[in-house]
Amino acid sequence: MTDQGARQRTVFGWLSTLARLILGGALLLAGLLKVGDFPREVQSVINYQFPISDWLVNAIAYAQPIVEILLGLLILAGVATRWTGLLGGLAMAIFIAAIISVWVRGLSIDCGCFGGGQVLAPGQQTSYIQDLLRDTLFLICGVWLVIFPRSKVSVDSWITKEPPDGEADQSPDEA
Repeated sequence: MTDQGARQRTVFGWLSTLARLILGGALLLAGLLKVGDFPREVQSVINYQFPISDWLVNAIAYAQPIVEILLGLLILAGVATRWTGLLGGLAMAIFIAAIISVWVRGLSIDCGCFGGGQVLAPGQQTSYIQDLLRDTLFLICGVWLVIFPRSKVSVDSWITKEPPDGEADQSPDEA
């Protein structure tokens, strides 16, 4: 491997690690802030006014924090990074679509992404643009991890016993 290729692999490895920390940390934090207050989470889902059954509202409200925590931990640890990054990215795409949906329908709610999720008082400003920009950043992190899953300090690299940068691609007479 050329020096430039080794440098690129090192930079991309650290960028992938950063993407894991951002996406995994966001999911973990969001789940932790929601878990334990399930009545509020049920109300948060109801506030989106989607035409879904009460059973599905409850299922989403109860499962979402747990899924976010588990997925966040897996991404942070670097377990099956391409697949967990894909799932994290898909979650962000769903969250983005939900926020756009309430915005287009003229609803004024707090998205509830990090807990909360209340209907806003008349005159209170929504934060849809900031929410969409934030979730787009998280989506980009998920896409990055699908394309470049090799990262530093991950369970994936430990399982595959990936050597330090550049060592695997050196021929015996280069070492």
